[in-house]
Amino acid sequence: MSVTTMARGRLLHELDRPADVFRGIGPNWFAAVMGTGIVANSAAVVPVHVGGLHTAAVLVWLLASAMLVALILGTALHWVRHPDIARGHGLNPAMAPFYGAPPMALLTVAAGTITFGPELLGHTSAIAIGSVLWILGTLTGLASAVVVPYLMITRHDLRLESVFATWLMPVVPPMVSAATGPLLIPHVAEGQLRLALLFACYAMFGISLMATVALLPLIWTRLVLHRTGPAIMVPTLWIVLGPLGQSVTAANQLGGVAHLAVGPQYAHAFEDFALLYGIPVLGFALVWLALSAALTWRTARAELPFAMTWWGFTFPVGTCVTGAAGLWVHTGATVFKVLTVLLFLLLVGAWSVVGTLTARGVASGRLFRTPPAPAR
Repeated sequence: MSVTTMARGRLLHELDRPADVFRGIGPNWFAAVMGTGIVANSAAVVPVHVGGLHTAAVLVWLLASAMLVALILGTALHWVRHPDIARGHGLNPAMAPFYGAPPMALLTVAAGTITFGPELLGHTSAIAIGSVLWILGTLTGLASAVVVPYLMITRHDLRLESVFATWLMPVVPPMVSAATGPLLIPHVAEGQLRLALLFACYAMFGISLMATVALLPLIWTRLVLHRTGPAIMVPTLWIVLGPLGQSVTAANQLGGVAHLAVGPQYAHAFEDFALLYGIPVLGFALVWLALSAALTWRTARAELPFAMTWWGFTFPVGTCVTGAAGLWVHTGATVFKVLTVLLFLLLVGAWSVVGTLTARGVASGRLFRTPPAPAR
């Protein structure tokens, strides 16, 4: 066996020093937790019975939970060993938007904990842990929705050609809170606290929706006038599906539990809103999915190098799975059932490919040497 072959078989062989593994960790890495956790959460709502699917979903949730813990510890070491690099992330126009990823990772694992945790941890412990994760994810998500845009306005040097779909990342977390918060509503004491949680979720729905509506025309204009940009950034086009699919999920989830907090008149209105909003928005999401797929295929025919941006193929698709599943529950329309299954298959396929390539990149150390995506 040659020396080169032996070197390639060693862990982190592409790093000069194993300790450098902590140098390359940034907030963008939490997208892997999001993309893994959404597979488990999506499996829980797929409207078909498949043997072993529930067990697989639990295992994937446990994997996402372990990844979350590992990345939190890795990020702490990153700040201790490389404080200058860590502080610079907020001033890097390419990296700063990814500060929306850690809150969404917390919220995704929180949803899985509430859904799958009771059978492993016990009902009380699972709800308690899920609640803590949801609160932490919500608070940090609201912070990202304010702090990152503030930095973009006051500290970053940006132009129209600097616009990428990653700009949505810091403003999507409140929508994820709105979509996962309904899981907690049945476990909150009846009365004003439950009512406050319901209205808080709707308020966060509005926060993220208005920010998304403001940013989408910029993203569309940038694509038309300046094309897709560097190949490594093309997978981020799929991020647009995130707020779209998650908003459909949130509207349906909130509509489904509204009767627990408000009277029948308002509960019916919230349920009607879920359909009147969800169906048109999911339609636009499918158009964007087709456009993103076409642009991705066009880029891949030339060259589409693997990078952490490929995780954009996972979580956004997963939000469309849960959104379509919510519409199936409220309408019983077979078209939404079929759509949910097809999107779930797409999600699992994408996750399998991206997860495998990420594991290889981590094992060799190559991903820890990958520079941040270009700002423009």
